[in-house]
Amino acid sequence: MYPIVIKRIYEEAAESDGYRILVDRIWPRGISKQNAHLSEWNKNIAPSTALRTWFDHKEERFQEFTLKYKEELLLQKDEINRIKKLAASKQVTLLYASKNKHLNQAIVLQNILNRTL
Repeated sequence: MYPIVIKRIYEEAAESDGYRILVDRIWPRGISKQNAHLSEWNKNIAPSTALRTWFDHKEERFQEFTLKYKEELLLQKDEINRIKKLAASKQVTLLYASKNKHLNQAIVLQNILNRTL
């Protein structure tokens, strides 16, 4: 099993990233699809537009955002299981665009995926 890692999409792609999944619902500004070097763009496991808009990357909302996002992910069990299967055989990197490296959806998703591996 490979631990699932996270990385800002604005960081340079590396071969060690393995299977690269963008986990944002909207395309990141300033990144071309060619330069993103994605294996997939998975909007299904990204937070809903309503939740993302409400959160607005405000630190005081992160704890509640985490709870609400986990509830949304309960509806995506097939996608969660598929990603876990990928991580059983290769490195998986979750990509996000947020400027905040400590408070974003990729951290929540990473914790869920790595806890259940």
